[in-house]
Order: sequence, then C-alpha cells, then structure tokens
Amino acid sequence: MATILERNKKLKPQKKTMQEHAEDALYREVWEDVNNEKTQKFLKKYGKYMIAGALMIMLVTIAIQFGQRAHRAAKLATAANYETALANSDANALVGISKNAHGATADLALWNAYLLSNDEKKLDELAQNGKTRDFRDLAKIHLVGIRGDKMTADELEKFLSDLNTKSSPFYYTACLTIAQKYLSVDDRENANKWLDKIINDSDAPASIKSDAETLR
Repeated sequence: MATILERNKKLKPQKKTMQEHAEDALYREVWEDVNNEKTQKFLKKYGKYMIAGALMIMLVTIAIQFGQRAHRAAKLATAANYETALANSDANALVGISKNAHGATADLALWNAYLLSNDEKKLDELAQNGKTRDFRDLAKIHLVGIRGDKMTADELEKFLSDLNTKSSPFYYTACLTIAQKYLSVDDRENANKWLDKIINDSDAPASIKSDAETLR
C-alpha cells in the first residue's frame, strides 16, 4: 500500500525484493516462536491456577443455579402444604409449617393455627418470637383482649410498650386500649395522657380519634 508521501508525490510504491520478502518471513517466524515460547512458559507457570479458577467459577455458578431452583421448589412446596393444612383445618400442620417457613409466611401459618385451635400458647409464641413486627403486635393486641381484665393498668401498659411507636401498625389501637384500661380503674389523669396522644396527632385514623375525643 502506498504511503501518504508517495500518494502526494504520485509515486508508485517500490516492490520488495526477494531478499526483503525472505527477511520478513524470517522475522515473522522468529516472532511467532518467541511468542509461543512465552505462552508456553506462562501456561506452565499459571496453567493450574487458571484451570482451578475456571473450575471454581463453574462450581459456584452451578451451586447458585441449584440453590435458586431449590429455593423456588421449597417455596412452592410450602405454599402447597399451607393450602392443604388450611383446607383440612389442621392446626398442627400449620404449626409445623411455621417452624420451617420464613418471614410473614411463618407468622401467617402460626396465626391461622391459633384461629383453628384457639390455643393461647400459639399467640404467646407469635407475640414473643414472630418473624415480623405486624404479627407480633397483632398477637399482643389479641392477648390483651383475652387477658386484659386480669392485668393492672400498669401491667397492660408495660405489655404493650413495644407498640408505643409509629413503626407498629397497631400504635393507635394500643394507645386507645391503654387509655380505656386506665379509665376502667378511674385513673382519669393517665387515661387522658394517652387520649391526648391520639387527639393531637394529625395522622391518627378518624375512627380512633373520634373514640378518643368521646372518652376525653
């Protein structure tokens, strides 16, 4: 191919002689030999590590794929077992599912086990060891409905202390329940403290605020 200078000068490129072609061929041959020798040395030195690394990547990939499939299969099996237990009203099976499941699925299974058996121990377990805040707090609200009459106002307030935060979905219900308990023992001062928390809160649900205003 002509160089820019040659094109500008409108000169024809000079043809290589046989000797120059031979020198080019020899240079390429030597260069290939050098590269091959370097490659061989590199592979000899690091080949086993490269193979080990490739095998490790392959094994990790297989393990991840297997884990994902196993996880999906486990979730499907849990869902199928859950539906069967509900259809058969099998509280014991639901308890078993709650022990082997995770998160809200475990809590929902235990909650339904309580509904089927009416066993307060299941509510206690859910209130103390539930996987999610929603179900732990729900269990506590129901336990207060069952045992609240036997508690003192201080005991009930302490029992619901974990719900005294807006992080709890039952925060306002707990506030109203504590206020009602204080009113039931004629402790108007403490009752009003809890009622005012609801009344002065712009985020409080309208129905609960209305109840609080009525009691105030």
